[in-house]
Amino acid sequence: MSLGYFSYPMPVNEPVLQYAPGSPERASLKKVLAELKKKAIEIPMYIGGKAVKSGKKIAIHPPHEMAHTLGYFHAGEEKHVNLAISAALKAKEAWSDMSWENRAHIFLKAADLLATRYRFHINGTTMLGQSKNAYQAEIDSACELIDFLRFNVHFLSEIYKQQPISSPGMHNRLEWRPLEGFVLAITPFNFTAIGGNLPTSAAMCGNTVVWKPANTQIYAAQMFMRILKEAGLPDGVINLVFVDGPTLGKVCFAHREFAGVHFTGSTGVFNHMWKVIGENIGNYRSYPRIVGETGGKDFVIAHKSAQVDAVVTALARGAFEYQGQKCSAASRAYIPSNMAAEVKTKLVAAIKSMKMGTVEDFSNFVNAVIDEKSFNSITKYIDRAKKDKKAAIWVGGNYSKTKGYFIEPTVIEAKDPKYVTMCEEIFGPVLTVYVYNADKFEETLHLLDATSSYALTGAILAQDRAAVELATNTLRNAAGNFYINDKPTGAVVGQQPFGGARASGTNDKAGSMLNLYRWLSARTIKETFNPPVDYGYPFLQEA
Repeated sequence: MSLGYFSYPMPVNEPVLQYAPGSPERASLKKVLAELKKKAIEIPMYIGGKAVKSGKKIAIHPPHEMAHTLGYFHAGEEKHVNLAISAALKAKEAWSDMSWENRAHIFLKAADLLATRYRFHINGTTMLGQSKNAYQAEIDSACELIDFLRFNVHFLSEIYKQQPISSPGMHNRLEWRPLEGFVLAITPFNFTAIGGNLPTSAAMCGNTVVWKPANTQIYAAQMFMRILKEAGLPDGVINLVFVDGPTLGKVCFAHREFAGVHFTGSTGVFNHMWKVIGENIGNYRSYPRIVGETGGKDFVIAHKSAQVDAVVTALARGAFEYQGQKCSAASRAYIPSNMAAEVKTKLVAAIKSMKMGTVEDFSNFVNAVIDEKSFNSITKYIDRAKKDKKAAIWVGGNYSKTKGYFIEPTVIEAKDPKYVTMCEEIFGPVLTVYVYNADKFEETLHLLDATSSYALTGAILAQDRAAVELATNTLRNAAGNFYINDKPTGAVVGQQPFGGARASGTNDKAGSMLNLYRWLSARTIKETFNPPVDYGYPFLQEA
């Protein structure tokens, strides 16, 4: 029953707390961190609203403090995926029939719970489980996740308002239906906000979801799931399972009711998923929606007119915040010869001043990489560069996994612009620099564009406006998010919708209406008030 048209105006972005010494938020966060570390928790899956324990418990350790145990999660298997799908399908009719304002208010309440009562808990679980410092956790697990929830409610309310025109004697309307079947959300370790957004954006549209987070993000994911339940999310709307990828794919991609996948992760995994879905296309009730944000080899290019200090800061922050484990992190840089020496001196000094250690010490800029597999992969690139005549280490290059997975911020100068670390995604605190002839800016732009298969983020730093325009035009397809005189990270919901093309994904722009359209299926309804009663048209009559 509809009693009115309800408005959800454009929200404002959640203010970012700074956690400065003496601030109340700093004291509150430190208190929660201490509380979280006191007790090892047991984490069940959530299927049909019930806490499900498999008995197969896997320990969760902070990447920066492997000797400590935060808790244990119950690993699932094939039967749990089937149970999650059944629960999602069972909940679907009631959820999709629920009035929009009641669906919306669940997610708005969750946003308010995140902003208030649970702010330090979602930040604390992210810091400890994913080794993020206080500020990086704040902009991710608090602010960005809150923004996703609030802005998506607004965006969806605007979509629902979009209706066709009608001629006299009839009326047209559009229904924005959820997809038929269930949606699968597969989320990464590096952003709690992505972990929250991928299942909730689809659910907000009336879909029911099976959600598989990365094992290395489960500590924060379970916290958000508990918040959703407290906000009133009905049983079975989002089902949280902890299973391996092959098991998940085997069940979900073979299921007739598979309606779509919302994915953030590696390009290789996404390519494989797309292939399997294509092979099963004849089994599905409808063509599945395939939405993915994948890898990146994100760039910074400086023009000879750029401000040196701006270049250095863009590189220091863009490459090494959260240990370079952002999809958008600066991974390759093109520095003109006229300022290369000064950039090197200042960048090396900046990096040497960065402290590295645990997240509880708020003076640490750098923490640990996520796990041993990542540590081993990243350090292989560093070791190769140390031995290769085509490369030189400007700064860093040391690492240790004695207490945690620590890798120093490392800058490699590549003598060859197609050197391996200029081309391949590393996903760690490694930046590769290529020094180009300052008078060959345009040629270098074309070189940059052709070097990588990815096209996620990139940045141009220049004071010369013609250089800015040339770079913007030449690199039009090299990045889905492009920055002028800034680092290539830090997209804000509602301000810079996020996503890339080429090997970086489907560019469906999380944080905008574009993404929500993918979880809707429109139905046009035409009603004629006075229907014709004779098949004949006037043109059939004799003159």
